[in-house]
Amino acid sequence: MDATPVTRTPTLQALDADLQRLRFSHHRPVMALAAMLLGMALTTPGVAAAEPGSAATHRQAAASHSQALALQRASNSVVGIEVKAVAEAPSSETLGRQRSGSGVVIGDDGEVLTIGYLLLEADEVSLLLDSGKRVPARVLGMDLASGFGLLQALVPIEVPAVPLASDTGVSTDESLLLVSGGNEGAVSVARLSARRAFSGYWEYHIDTALFTRPPRTDHSGAGLFNARGELLGIGSLLVMDTPGEHETGPGNMFVPVDLLAPIIGELRERGSTRASHRAWLGVNCEERQGVVRIVKINPDSPAEQAGLEPGDLITAIDGEAVAGLETFYKRLWSGGRPERSVLLEVQRQGERRTVQVRSVDRMGTLRQARSI
Repeated sequence: MDATPVTRTPTLQALDADLQRLRFSHHRPVMALAAMLLGMALTTPGVAAAEPGSAATHRQAAASHSQALALQRASNSVVGIEVKAVAEAPSSETLGRQRSGSGVVIGDDGEVLTIGYLLLEADEVSLLLDSGKRVPARVLGMDLASGFGLLQALVPIEVPAVPLASDTGVSTDESLLLVSGGNEGAVSVARLSARRAFSGYWEYHIDTALFTRPPRTDHSGAGLFNARGELLGIGSLLVMDTPGEHETGPGNMFVPVDLLAPIIGELRERGSTRASHRAWLGVNCEERQGVVRIVKINPDSPAEQAGLEPGDLITAIDGEAVAGLETFYKRLWSGGRPERSVLLEVQRQGERRTVQVRSVDRMGTLRQARSI
């Protein structure tokens, strides 16, 4: 960050004063945050600079002041999350029993949105506030289809809720704010690299995901905000094929908040969603040039019971050709009840085989989170 002193007009003194107060309320790199907020507030795309001392200058300063406060509210809304899974939880094999990440306060009653895999089979959940205080929380619900998880603090946390973006469409020339929480919480500027479908190896697919660069490793549950301080998405993954200006490389994938509005009522009322109750085989797959290959079989899963093996190539499901992970998953989920017979055509060492797998409801395989 450039340490060269800058001259600010008197109309920006109030903005500087607000940003300086961050040092008393944040564990994050405060001065870096202040500089980023100021820079974003003063470089809104499409806004031309006004003549010094003019009425337009004062209006721009007031707008920048308001924008910076909105960005500060966004930063303040991010909390740390610590989770302890139930003993012998199957998900601990890949996620560990002790998990940590971030979440974003979206409700004045202490409701926190995060990435759902942190909460799989959770037994104990705590929120870590910027004040250093740790408060207990409970799992309100998880949506396996989108990947969202919803928490609620069990005591008042006095953290203002952040608004959700009504339109997650942003251009690649806009500065976005990426914020993580907890003791190691950090803030940085990110750029949108792509908006496209995403298929995960663990039987997961969303039609629209947000991809940003540069990469952050503390992405789990982190908040991605636009220049108005509105929440755009929740951090999910570090991916290695994020498109850049000249080449692909590492970046982060975010689940857009567009996917939350249709399901948040279900999450609050039922703890899950209809879309979460879908067929599951227990395979981890990769796709290369449209070919789907099994790389891992989950223990005690329908796939293991049916005799599927790592290295098998899945060529068809229920008589329909598989052209990639997306077509494989969508056919699996749309083929009927979660618990049913699924016919897979596979190639194993050049030999074609037909394997019948009895799928199960993924939600039914998870140990339910309990209230604290």
